[in-house]
Amino acid sequence: MIAAIVLLGFVTVERLAELLLAKRNTTQLLGRGAIEFAAAHYPLIVVFHAVWLAGLWLLAWDRPLQWAWLVFFAVLQVLRIWVLATLGERWTTRIIVLPGVSLVNRGPYRFLKHPNYVVVIGEIAVLPLVFDLPLYALAFSILNGIVLFIRVTAESAALKGASNTPQRRG
Repeated sequence: MIAAIVLLGFVTVERLAELLLAKRNTTQLLGRGAIEFAAAHYPLIVVFHAVWLAGLWLLAWDRPLQWAWLVFFAVLQVLRIWVLATLGERWTTRIIVLPGVSLVNRGPYRFLKHPNYVVVIGEIAVLPLVFDLPLYALAFSILNGIVLFIRVTAESAALKGASNTPQRRG
């Protein structure tokens, strides 16, 4: 039970810290002339992640951890840090395009077009599996697929339609 609470607490604090970092980065990017695209779907993303995490608190706070899945989740956290460190001040939770700035092509972006989304896909599926909640993992993975389809479609259009060479956001 304690381990579940600690893990859920860690993920909650991590997500809140990321929202603060994203807000700071977004403000700085907009101040440098960046443009936000497809803002209308952003509340859907926030609600989706909040419901996912709240549901885990409700269902998993007292469950034992599946250690193999926990190791996989830890690997995903390392990849998350790699993505954030690679993007630095350009990482945000919104679709922000800074005209005239080249796409990031180092770190995980050497291998994948959207490594942040690969990490998110993994987290949405794996964290419930840490608590032995496979149906929860499946349901939210399906919903996440829908949300990410909307997101990646909007982001790809924003990057393609931007003048000059835009930055990659996530």
